[in-house]
Order: sequence, then C-alpha cells, then structure tokens
Amino acid sequence: MLRSLLLYLSERESPKKLLTRFALGRRLASRFIAGEEPEDALRAIHRLQAESFSVTLDCLGESVHDAAQAAAACEAYLQLLDRLGAEGLNSHLSVKLSQLGLAIDEALARRHLTLLAERAARHRNFVRVDMEGSAFTEASLRVFRAVDAPRDVMGIALQAYLHRTEADVGELLKCGVRIRLVKGAYQEPPDVSFPRKRDVDRNFQNLTEKLLASGVYHAIATHDERIIDATQRFARVQSIAPERFEFQLLYGIRRQLQRELLKQGWRVRIYVPYGREWYPYFMRRLAERPANLFFLMRNLFRT
Repeated sequence: MLRSLLLYLSERESPKKLLTRFALGRRLASRFIAGEEPEDALRAIHRLQAESFSVTLDCLGESVHDAAQAAAACEAYLQLLDRLGAEGLNSHLSVKLSQLGLAIDEALARRHLTLLAERAARHRNFVRVDMEGSAFTEASLRVFRAVDAPRDVMGIALQAYLHRTEADVGELLKCGVRIRLVKGAYQEPPDVSFPRKRDVDRNFQNLTEKLLASGVYHAIATHDERIIDATQRFARVQSIAPERFEFQLLYGIRRQLQRELLKQGWRVRIYVPYGREWYPYFMRRLAERPANLFFLMRNLFRT
C-alpha cells in the first residue's frame, strides 16, 4: 500500500510543489540526486571515478509536452556529451524519450535521439534509452529501432516486471542490442505487469541468464543481493568473465554494496541523476524500497 501511495504521489502536482519548494525537500532528495546543476553532477562523476566506478548520467525530466522544452533537453544532453569528452570522464548518458518529445511527436523524439547518437559517436561515448511507463514502451522501441545507431553507441533499458519483456529481449538480442535490465518502477496494471515481487524476481533472473549467455555486453541493474548472488553464480558456472557485463546501481543507494562488488572484481556503473525536475524520480526511488523513506526520516531527525 505504501508503494502504491508513493507512486500515486509521484504524479501529483500538489505534493511536488510542497516538497520542491522548501530546502527540506531538496535535503531529503540529496541522498539520491547528485544536485540540481550540471556542475553538481560532474563533481559527483569525478568522485565516483576516483573510486574506480563507471557512471551513467541522467538529466532529470520527463513527459515534456512543449517542443521548445524538448529541444532544450536535447541541447543540454549534447553539451553534457561535450563536457564528458573534454574532461575525459568515464560516463555514459541515460535519456528518457518523453523528455525528448515522444509525448508530442515520435518524429521529434527520433530527430533528437539521432543527434545524441551522432554526438556520442563523435566522442566515442554511449547513450542508453531509459524505459518509462508501459504507455511509452512500444513507441520507445520504435524510435530506438528507427534511429538504428551502432551497438557500441546506443542501447536501451527493459523492465522485467512487464509480461512483454521476454519477447522484447529475444527480438533485440537478434540485433545485438546492448540492454540494461531493470525491475521497473512505475505503477502498472496486472494485465501488463507481474503484480507479485517473486514473479518479477523470477523473470528478472531468467532474463539475466539469457542476456549473459548472449555474448553481448549488457547491464544488470539491481540492488537485490539475492539476484546479484545468483547472477554471479551463473557467470562463474558459465565461465562468463566479469568484463563481459556490468552491474548498475543507483546513486546513493546501497553504497557499501557498490564498493563490495567493485572490490570483488565486478564492473560497476552508478546511475547518477541530477536536475531540478527531481521530484518524480525521488518518489519512485522511495516506492521501489519504502525502507528508504524510513532511513531518510531517521537520519533527518538525527541531524
């Protein structure tokens, strides 16, 4: 019930205005958000790179309904690619197509994604298309396929809680697409998603094994230690070397786990979000693991 409430609140304007208006809200969000400005994110990348982590950077924002805003988001990402290249930072980009205009016009989102892929190729970098709510899934895949960038330049995320994902994995693997597998963080009806966590976990592990066995470089994005352990066991049994895939974890969540994986010799990439439109992302992080909410409140009252 708490998860459903938090997801509901993530889409409401009144609590958004209340939380983002005051310093307390930004203070709470700072656990999971690198900051509101590009310089904040770049400082976080420098710190993480000093610890030997790789990074993927997300300029927060979604569900844009104004073409000028979509163009501005695209330009911000182009500038980020230039900055990452100029500073020699080991950071990919993660982008949401609804931020690039998908809710306005697929052709607009495709043009913007093409520009990002071309700039990423110039800098020998990589752009990952994030997956959003299921209403955008098919359109996101259409735009991704239409851009058809080289596989070492652009990949996509897929969500294990959707019934359709096994079929999507199969189709994308035929084309050698690099996939980030996530559980999924949106409120979805049972006709399109697995309602029980154990079924999501089972599907996640099944898809993980298919990805790792494909020989393509993929990203397994989870903080679930049971799934991480099972993934490590599968990799060892199948003689899949640590450099053939990576674990991805979220900025500010399970930091000790992140360091332990790195110490064990696994590749670890941290998903670093920043920007002023942090409220929906922040609420979804709380909904994914409501214990995070109690953790934040305990630490708030200690300080």
